[in-house]
Amino acid sequence: MASLFSSLLLSLCLLSSPFLSNANAKSKLGFTADLIHRDSPKSPFFNPTETPSQRLRNSINRSVNRAFHFTEDTSANSPQVEITSNGGEYLMNVSLGTPPFPIMAIADTGSDLLWTQCKPCDDCYTQDDPLFDPKASSTYKDVSCSSSQCNALEDHASCSVDDTTCSYSMSYGDHSYTRGNIAADTLTLGSTNNRPVQIKNVLIGCGHNNSGTFNEKGSGIIGLGGGAASLITQLGDSIDGKFSYCLVPLTSETDRTSKLNFGTNAEVSGTGVVSTPLISKSPETFYYLTLESISVGSKKIPFPVSESGTTEGNIIIDSGTTLTLLPAEFYSELEDAVASAITAERKEDPKKVLSLCYSATEDLKVPIITMHFDGADVKLDSSNSFVQISQELVCFAFSGSPSLAIYGNLSQMNFLVGYDTVSKKVSFKPTDCAKM
Repeated sequence: MASLFSSLLLSLCLLSSPFLSNANAKSKLGFTADLIHRDSPKSPFFNPTETPSQRLRNSINRSVNRAFHFTEDTSANSPQVEITSNGGEYLMNVSLGTPPFPIMAIADTGSDLLWTQCKPCDDCYTQDDPLFDPKASSTYKDVSCSSSQCNALEDHASCSVDDTTCSYSMSYGDHSYTRGNIAADTLTLGSTNNRPVQIKNVLIGCGHNNSGTFNEKGSGIIGLGGGAASLITQLGDSIDGKFSYCLVPLTSETDRTSKLNFGTNAEVSGTGVVSTPLISKSPETFYYLTLESISVGSKKIPFPVSESGTTEGNIIIDSGTTLTLLPAEFYSELEDAVASAITAERKEDPKKVLSLCYSATEDLKVPIITMHFDGADVKLDSSNSFVQISQELVCFAFSGSPSLAIYGNLSQMNFLVGYDTVSKKVSFKPTDCAKM
């Protein structure tokens, strides 16, 4: 794997994770990462024999599987890192340890712990790149069972009678899992001006037993969720609890990459910005918003009230899910309203993944769809709501879900989406992401 860290480590910004040190970092960081979709020509996953619609179809299929990921089983140098999509999620090139050892891992807003496959690997999935060797890093430190860091992992951490090292075990609804030791080490982020940023004492999982749906191109996960162990929380005051991204449409003709911003680079301001409260609820990993209703033209469809009599925090916003998934009955009402506003004849998706489709040769006039979040009306472009999944079909980019509601990335494309975990809000700004 090509490393972003082949240049000399000059002018390093050395920070210490507040999660481990209990001390706020005085330096403020602002850095931006490239997000390269897995089907981009810049991606190692790129298949030149596939058409754009075939790649989109694959992404949609992965989106359906992604929903299971959320059912977790509880048993200052403008650095730039490259991120490549993996199965609808994104991969990030970073380095661990001293000297820096490059890894490629999933950048995931739906999980917390940063973990990678480690030597010795008792039972690991196959990966293309070498495994991280903790013995080769002079800054690697196992975390003890008695530490507050071990206790912070709650149900995911454990200790055996004959071992004082904190162990972890995490599994997901798709039956993937990772098990190993909790440790601290230095994380290095690449820079476009070859001036890497190093962050000391980052809490990591050193996985010795990992299996599931992980791809051989990736060597773990970089958790960007809202929990105590996530990279966002560990960076803490150094990024003011802020990150943002701007996703280039999958059908864009440009080769420009999407962007993931942190700290001072993550501000979302100016004309057109709307903001909605970020809701704190369990599990704290996920980013919950409140969707009050959806408008199809002038027809407003209210989100169903839960059994507890509230709609607060009823939808998860996630950059790794392609479709927007909604409760089945609510989706059915939304689909009926959209179909009623379109005069063209409906067609059937032969794969039976999406239920509202039309001929791609039609001059399709689709209604304006507006997402009414609490305090923020987000008006979708037609490219957010309808996608061409084959040469013959254009389909509605929403789907029914038996359980969770997820605001997916097709709905977020060409918006600058900012997360402020301190002020507890998510902001949206219509943006031509290819020009960022």
